[in-house]
Amino acid sequence: MSAQKTIPTPFTIDIPQDRLDKIASRVADYEWHEMPQNGGWAYGANLDYMKDLCAYWLDGFSWRKAETGLNRFPQFKAPVTIDGQTLNLHYIYEKGSGSNPQPLIIIHGWPGSFYEFMEVIEPLAHPERFGGDAEDGFDVIVPSLPGYGFSDKPANPIGPMTAAKYMNGLMTDVLGYDSYLAQGGDWGAMTTCYLGKDHAPCEAIHLNMMGFSPPAPEGDMSDEEQQWRDGQRLTFEMEGAYFRLQMTKPQSLSYAMMDSPVGVAAWLVEKFNTWSHTPEDNIDNAYSKDQLLTNIMIYLVTRTFNTASWMYRGLMEEGGAGLPKGNRIEVPVGVANFPHDPLITWPKREWAERAYNVQHWTDMELGGHFAALEQPNLYIADVRQFFSGLRSED
Repeated sequence: MSAQKTIPTPFTIDIPQDRLDKIASRVADYEWHEMPQNGGWAYGANLDYMKDLCAYWLDGFSWRKAETGLNRFPQFKAPVTIDGQTLNLHYIYEKGSGSNPQPLIIIHGWPGSFYEFMEVIEPLAHPERFGGDAEDGFDVIVPSLPGYGFSDKPANPIGPMTAAKYMNGLMTDVLGYDSYLAQGGDWGAMTTCYLGKDHAPCEAIHLNMMGFSPPAPEGDMSDEEQQWRDGQRLTFEMEGAYFRLQMTKPQSLSYAMMDSPVGVAAWLVEKFNTWSHTPEDNIDNAYSKDQLLTNIMIYLVTRTFNTASWMYRGLMEEGGAGLPKGNRIEVPVGVANFPHDPLITWPKREWAERAYNVQHWTDMELGGHFAALEQPNLYIADVRQFFSGLRSED
């Protein structure tokens, strides 16, 4: 670890009461409408569930309790300058146990937030508190992406390539690390892939969602691979309307969403239902209402729905999600393949290895897109197994 170049400022979440009151008032005043009788979740966020969620929001949920939970780890803000634009990045920084904890940055995506990782920070930083070995501890850094949560909003859309530059700046210029590890899902997976591909201080990456899609094989694709690609395209046709909208006209969407807490809740909750393992088609079997509302409220109290959705437009302006032909992520890659994530499914390992130097692969039995929130124990075990295995090889 080298000397810090930038001094961070301690940060505590403390939302003014009038902002909370305004959100509650908008929820209470929402005028409900209709849903097809056979709607379920197939047409979008289920109306009956949304009514139950909003009733609990008003009468059972406590932001102040959630806020106390969010503040239980040390938080900071620090400026990082990339391409002439300085953004103050928000992050949790929990120093790990042991004599030489490895620095590990864990990066969220959309429609999540840094909150996804609240239950995995302490076990990764202090394994001895959970029956493990203190020498396996990590320095755990959990940032809010630019435009998300308590990080600054960029002046214009940025994509995961630029987000990776900010994350690398946080790890090197602010925290002073000469080398580090990275983990991510959703936009965090794409950002982590760029860290592994373009930023030498990042020595290894772990993914719970595919970032770069592997290039087509030389010659003809097998029937099995063509079937996988056709399945990906069909899923995107069925589930990708939000992606196209946020990639092309996010500003138009923002006028409705920035005015409606219930609208934001429905837009986000539908994804948590669709992209997770929800036994009996009941989202309550995957997440508590407190978990969902805490994540929703982070978007609302920071007024970041708009700038968070800009990441999709930023991806397009950066050139898309394809890995340039002839490129490959050469740092060691670990994969946790959670089965109930229909958005972007991993291909067979040998196909993924065309894009990634896969050193570790786990096919999970449970869990979906929001792995750290939905299955924290499986997530922790796999992250630790991969990175600690690399350390033992040094």
